[in-house]
Amino acid sequence: MAAKKDYYEILGVSRTASQEEIKKAYRKMALKYHPDRNPGDKQAEEWFKQAAEAYEVLRDPQKRRAYDLHGHAGVEGSGFHGFSGSEDIFSAFSDIFEEFFGFRAEGKRTSHNYMGPEPGADLRYDLTISFEEAAKGIETEISIVRMESCEKCGGSGHTESSQTISCPTCHGRGQVIRSEGFFRVSTICPHCSGRGTIITSPCTECAGEGRKPTPKKVKVKIPEGVDTGSRLRLKGEGEAGIRGGRRGDLYIVIHVEPHDFFQRKGDDIYCQIPISMTQAALGAEIEVPTLEGKGSLKIPPGTQHGEQIRLKGHGIKNIRGYGKGDLVAEIIVVIPDKLTERQKELLEEFETIEKDKGNSNFLKRLFRWRSKADKTYQGKPR
Repeated sequence: MAAKKDYYEILGVSRTASQEEIKKAYRKMALKYHPDRNPGDKQAEEWFKQAAEAYEVLRDPQKRRAYDLHGHAGVEGSGFHGFSGSEDIFSAFSDIFEEFFGFRAEGKRTSHNYMGPEPGADLRYDLTISFEEAAKGIETEISIVRMESCEKCGGSGHTESSQTISCPTCHGRGQVIRSEGFFRVSTICPHCSGRGTIITSPCTECAGEGRKPTPKKVKVKIPEGVDTGSRLRLKGEGEAGIRGGRRGDLYIVIHVEPHDFFQRKGDDIYCQIPISMTQAALGAEIEVPTLEGKGSLKIPPGTQHGEQIRLKGHGIKNIRGYGKGDLVAEIIVVIPDKLTERQKELLEEFETIEKDKGNSNFLKRLFRWRSKADKTYQGKPR
């Protein structure tokens, strides 16, 4: 029989290595030679076994001391029997396997408190509102279905005559064991859902759950200035908890419908305002729509097509309280479709005056301007 290798040599550490260094060295080897990462590799499997055996001894101060004094003879019969012993070796270091492989070895037998209070789930509700409602804020009522504590059993899940007994599938552990190669993996018991107990006579109203789906109406206050994607949290309006756990929350996700006339950019709102060419040339004061109703907009003389004029404070209130945006009016100069003979005479006279001033081709520029305006204003209300 070949002599056993030195445990320190197997893990690649010195004899004066600290417990943390030994643990790190073992973790490194366990990851490198784990059978799931090296399927069918007998050499990797052997290294994995040797690393586990070395760590089982060196992690324990008493076993390590005996090994340092007497070598392998000092730890023979110390409790390590390879993979066929009555206690799975992996129970000695299941914290490592839990961290790296995502489960806990059976031998650890950690207790999971499945019978304690569990919080209720959070809920989401998508709410569609109009452009004006988003700008001004509203109070509304929504209908949802959420898990509520069963009134018939008071949330206990059982009748007065029922008893709570140990689950026959997992024998009260809340977990069942299945084999995964060299490992025996614990999973939540499907019969009792990890509780470890079952109810002999469950409540007929909630089937032993202690909760049941219940329609509810919830009042929602939408503040001024919300926009698509805004999310409101209603604390405690989610599902009821289990066994006295806290309620979940309800999240309202806002979707704002587009407006026929206004467009929003941040806290400002934009619109297109049509005016006549004489209003553009001479200036005017016109009535325009705003979110508050009708407003007055001053058109300076000589206003050009496409210019923007701001109405301060007629936009949308900032949801965080940083003031209010503006209404931005884009001026669309509308050229008349048909001209009377008198209008043509006046325009031709105006063209003559323009030529005398050095501004020729007024009519050509005028109708080219109209063509551009029509393209810009296409599909918009006149």
